[in-house]
Amino acid sequence: MASILTNVSAMVALQSLNKTNTDLQEVQNRVSTGLKVANAKDNAAIFNIAQQQRAENSAYDAVSTSLNRATSAADVALAAGDQISELFTKMRETAVAASDPSISATSRSTYNTQFVALRDQVASIIGNASFDGTNLIDGHTATGIDYLANTDGSQTINMPVIDLRLTTGAGGAPASPAADVYVGTTDTIDTQANASAVNDRIVASIDFINSEIAKIGAASKRIENHLTFVSKLQDSITTGIGNLVDSDTAADAAKLQAIQVKQQLGTQALSIANQSPQTLLKLFQ
Repeated sequence: MASILTNVSAMVALQSLNKTNTDLQEVQNRVSTGLKVANAKDNAAIFNIAQQQRAENSAYDAVSTSLNRATSAADVALAAGDQISELFTKMRETAVAASDPSISATSRSTYNTQFVALRDQVASIIGNASFDGTNLIDGHTATGIDYLANTDGSQTINMPVIDLRLTTGAGGAPASPAADVYVGTTDTIDTQANASAVNDRIVASIDFINSEIAKIGAASKRIENHLTFVSKLQDSITTGIGNLVDSDTAADAAKLQAIQVKQQLGTQALSIANQSPQTLLKLFQ
């Protein structure tokens, strides 16, 4: 039935055009944002999952920060430990030279001065071996320091804190296996006997120092490996989020072209439908 009051064709054409405009807006949003799920309105379930994973990924940034702090503290400690090991090597060379019974008292005094300078430098190195307030070679705790390994704090990686400080006062008798720094803060090599005794302490101390430094090196390597894992895990989470919310740009671009053509056709169809009442009016002419 043709009617000038109810233009069914125009209503159908308008509904179709409105649907096309909605589709066009959706595709344009995908193309402009690169996302098929940009907010909860697009897909509430997927948006919720994606936001949870984004929060998890962000939390792993804090884990990485903690592990990087551990790595930096370990690097400083290892550099200081290597320097202390070299100092003890030089101290041993000096002590051996001072234990030579054939040298003069003046020469032995010179060796002693050199030894004391090397001995006192150890404390200076230890005192400056800190990163962000963390010193791993001053023995301030026997349990080490725990760093984050996961996002809820239920897993940690322990970095040992070693004690490379000299024995306060006179050095102690070396033990076997070596378990301490046996050189004391007041040790000297001003006599042949003292030089010989200090040399024994130095030898045992070097064994201890190198074994303790190795502990930090091993822990640092473990943290380095875990950092690599965390980085790969974050990449995987990022990829997973992309799989959920990223749009197929190529497909959306093609779809955009098709919908734009459809919009043009819908506009023309509505225009034709709106001309129908005018056709009816011609019947009364």
